Amino acid sequence: MSVSPVKRQKMESALDQLKHHTTVVADTGDFNAIDEYKPLDATTNPSLILAAAQMPAYQKLVDDAVAYGKKLGGSEEEQIKNASDKLFVLFGAEILKRIPGRVSTEVDARLSFDKEGMIQRARRLIDLYKEVGVGKDRILIKLSSTWEGIQAGRVLEAEHGIHCNMTLLFSFAQAVACAEAGVTLISPFVGRILDWYVANGDKKTYEPSEDPGVKSVTKIYNYYKKFGYKTIVMGASFRNTGQIKALTGCDYLTISPKLLAELSKEHVKLTPTLSVKEAQACNLEKIHLDEKAFRWHHNEDQMAVEKLSDGIRRFAADAVKLERMLKVDVVSRSSHV
Repeated sequence: MSVSPVKRQKMESALDQLKHHTTVVADTGDFNAIDEYKPLDATTNPSLILAAAQMPAYQKLVDDAVAYGKKLGGSEEEQIKNASDKLFVLFGAEILKRIPGRVSTEVDARLSFDKEGMIQRARRLIDLYKEVGVGKDRILIKLSSTWEGIQAGRVLEAEHGIHCNMTLLFSFAQAVACAEAGVTLISPFVGRILDWYVANGDKKTYEPSEDPGVKSVTKIYNYYKKFGYKTIVMGASFRNTGQIKALTGCDYLTISPKLLAELSKEHVKLTPTLSVKEAQACNLEKIHLDEKAFRWHHNEDQMAVEKLSDGIRRFAADAVKLERMLKVDVVSRSSHV
C-alpha cells in the first residue's frame, strides 16, 4: 500500500509506532546513536565495546580504564583484566547518563562454563558500578545461556538481587531453563538463527512471518505469557527491519543504530503481531527441564548448539582483542613511569 506524501508526513515513523507497543533498546556502545534514537535501555557486548574503544572520541575512557588497572597493580595480566572490566563499566556509566532505563554489561564469555567464575565476575562488575555511583537496579549483567550461565543467573537473582540478561539464546530449551531460573530478561537471537538456516538449507530468503528467528522468539514469547513467567523477552540480533516489525508487541527489542535509522525513515502502519491475549490461547504445553533434560533438548537442536558455541567463541575472541589493545597502553604506561 502506497502512502501519499501528505499522509506520510502525518504518520509516525515505524520506529515511533514500534515504541508504542514494544520497549526499544539500542544495541550499541556509541553514545551519539543513543542520543539520536532515545531508547529506554541499551545493551553492550565485547564486540560493540571493542568497536567503540577504537574510536578516537572514546580514547579518554580507554585511558581512564588503563590508569585504573595500573593503580590496582598486580601482574600485567591482572592489570589488563581490571582495566577491561573498568572499561565496560565506564562505557555503561556514560550510556546511563543518556537513557532513563538500564544498561546491559557482559561477563567475559571465556567464563561461559564456569558458574562460580561468572557469579564472581558479575559481582565485581556491580561493585565497579557502585564505585562510580551507579546502583545495581540500573544494570543488567549479561551471561551466556549455557546451563552454567543460567544457574549463575539463578544465584545472582535470588541471593544477590542482581538482574541478569541471558544472551546467546537460540533454543527453546534455553528459554525454558531461563524462565525456571527466574532471570530478569532473555535475549533470543533472531538474525543469527536466520543466518544458520540460510547457510545450511536450500531456502535463501524468508518472509518475515516465516523467518526461523522470528518464529523462535514468537514461540518463546507465547510460552512465557501463557504460563505467567515474569522474565522479559528481548529479541536481539536483527538482520533487517522486516524481522523487527514482525515482532511488534514483543516485550523489548534491542536494535542496532543502522536498523534504528531505517525504521525512523519508514512510514508503514505497524500492528502488533505478539500479544498476551493470543499467547494465552496458544496450544503450547508446560515443560520442566533439569540439567539432563536441558542438555538433551538443547543438543537436539543442531542450529542452537552450533550458534551458541560460535557466539561464545566470537565474543571471547573480541575480549582477547580488547585485552591486546589495552595491553599496549598498559605496557606503554609502564615504560613511561
